[in-house]
Amino acid sequence: MNKRVSDSITEQVHILTQANLNGYNRLFGGQLMSWMDVVAAVVARRHSERNVTTAVIDMLQFNAPAYANDTIYIIGKLTYVGRTSMEVKVSVYVEELSGEKKLINTAYIVMVALDENERPTAVPGLILESEEERIEYERAKERKIRRKEFLN
Repeated sequence: MNKRVSDSITEQVHILTQANLNGYNRLFGGQLMSWMDVVAAVVARRHSERNVTTAVIDMLQFNAPAYANDTIYIIGKLTYVGRTSMEVKVSVYVEELSGEKKLINTAYIVMVALDENERPTAVPGLILESEEERIEYERAKERKIRRKEFLN
């Protein structure tokens, strides 16, 4: 049974503490990557109803820093589904006290669904309901082609 993008959207929120900062008192990039990977995994698990593994982290862009006591808002949503793989767009924002959000990071993470023997297994198709979802899907197909060209 195919599923909608909205069926698996996942959000995560953190308030930055000293444990999350690097030597420059900014959010440690490795910590952020870990949080993003977890969000992508939850999106993929919700869609596939399977355990998943990370196959690719693509276009990870650090656009702006985050500092101690900032509220970090992370949202993940599917952009593409193949036979066994799922591309998840993960966006990271600093949320101001006013509620305004400033984009600080984006990545596309490809997850693969696993069967009971930890082998890739088929996943449901993706129902696209909006023009934005269709545009993301077409761009994801282009990224998939570029990834394959890069590996060859």
